[in-house]
Amino acid sequence: MCSAALLPLSWLYGTGMWLRRKAAKRRRYPLPIVSVGNLVLGGSGKTPFVITLASRYEGVWIVSRGYGRHSRGLVEVSRPVEILFDVAAAVDEAMEMARALPRCGVIVSEDRLAGIRRALDLGAQVLLLDDGFNRVEIEKFEILLEPERLPNRRVLPAGPFREFPSTAREADLWLKEGREYRREVSIEAPTERMLLATSIARPERLEPWLPREVVGAFLLRDHDWFDEERLLEAMKYHGATSLLVTEKDAVKIEGFQLPLSRLKLQLAIDSGVLDTVDRYVKEYHAR
Repeated sequence: MCSAALLPLSWLYGTGMWLRRKAAKRRRYPLPIVSVGNLVLGGSGKTPFVITLASRYEGVWIVSRGYGRHSRGLVEVSRPVEILFDVAAAVDEAMEMARALPRCGVIVSEDRLAGIRRALDLGAQVLLLDDGFNRVEIEKFEILLEPERLPNRRVLPAGPFREFPSTAREADLWLKEGREYRREVSIEAPTERMLLATSIARPERLEPWLPREVVGAFLLRDHDWFDEERLLEAMKYHGATSLLVTEKDAVKIEGFQLPLSRLKLQLAIDSGVLDTVDRYVKEYHAR
């Protein structure tokens, strides 16, 4: 069905989300909460952005929904210097954050309010809310990320937007990939014939950084789980000498007996953006 034919449904959905946002009563908490989210489906760099921010502060806890995990309810993925659960219970993004941030704590919970309460009980001084823009019941500093390319600016189901694009004006910082933040990618342990294996949203985002040694691709849907036998068969089919994976994928493959090359992703974030967040955190504690 043409996306234009879905515009009436998009208008109804977008209006419902707008009314929900306007009617919300926001709850204030005794610590600074910084939300990193987006308005569109698919990846926009939230996880590496959260990792970059979390590394700047003491007493940081991260609360994430944990979409795609093999568990339910509230799970403490990690506490400072201790990982408590495996990737199946935690989900790939949360485990990636836990490993990248050994001094932080990570919680996954469908109920974000319960996650915030647990973080407070455990002594959190700063809280980062992963994918929290639509959690309109929480008072927080809003960072909204927008990917470099978009197919259109329509709301679900006719387009990728979760709410009307104009809602972005309600964010404290509305950042565009390629403008206020940029990806920097390197490859760890490259081999002469690498098979790209990934289950991230919009894997085409990786294309600018794939070297000529990539001989094929094994693509799954976002958050899907890999099967070792299928990966081995794909490697044999392409004559691959290693799998090329992102850090998000690597946490689900590390137990396999397969050679890995890693796409190491970091974000270069404009200093003015980081200064603005620093100022919010410091001023909140000074109140």
